[in-house]
Amino acid sequence: MFSRFLRHPQTLAALSLLLLVALWQLAATLFHSNTLPTPIKVATVLWQAIASGELPYHLGATLLRLISSFTIAMLLGCGIGVLLGRHKTLDAFFDNWLVIFLNVPALVTIILCYVWFGLIEWAAILAVVINKLPNVIVTIREGTRTLNQDLLEMAQSYRFSRRKTFVHVIWPQLHPFVMAATRSGLALIWKIILVVELLGRSNGMGYQLHLFFQLFDVASLLAYTVAFVAVIQLIEVLILKPLDKKAQRWRR
Repeated sequence: MFSRFLRHPQTLAALSLLLLVALWQLAATLFHSNTLPTPIKVATVLWQAIASGELPYHLGATLLRLISSFTIAMLLGCGIGVLLGRHKTLDAFFDNWLVIFLNVPALVTIILCYVWFGLIEWAAILAVVINKLPNVIVTIREGTRTLNQDLLEMAQSYRFSRRKTFVHVIWPQLHPFVMAATRSGLALIWKIILVVELLGRSNGMGYQLHLFFQLFDVASLLAYTVAFVAVIQLIEVLILKPLDKKAQRWRR
């Protein structure tokens, strides 16, 4: 019965997290240093930050930037990616552009946006979009290249409308690539946003983490990190996984 209990993915995930916390507690006890606070201390600081309203305010500012930049990058990236994947001439013309933008460091893009446009909100969002956009384009372009031409020709012979062709032929094939771009996008964008906020914003998680670094407040650093990671995990569990499951219902 115990082995059957361990086979459940949720059980294994919970045990994995408990092991991580236990190792954290053990390391904090052994080192007994302010640079590695215990999980209990971090949890206490986290609760105080939530109760004071400080953490929700800064977390909300960061999430607003994340949603804005993520939405713009995904919409533009999917559109451009499909266009390049379907037209070889355009793809050949813009391929070097993609390679260049993929290799420009995020920090350089952020600094240039602030220098050119000033320390304003839309400059921060633009910097994040520019950093994420090439990744989305490349992922969707590769997905578009793998579209089954026989299915597209069949849809054309049966005189499917553009909407019907997209919903029943194109989208099921592109869906895995869109989800890959979405998950990698969330992981990349929130890290870039923290740097954007650290360099040129007066609120947000990045701004707070920079402040805690100056104060050498490791407990608050870890508390804010735990809060943001928890929110990203909730987005994955409550939004992305249900959408993924719904879109994959056609598979047997």
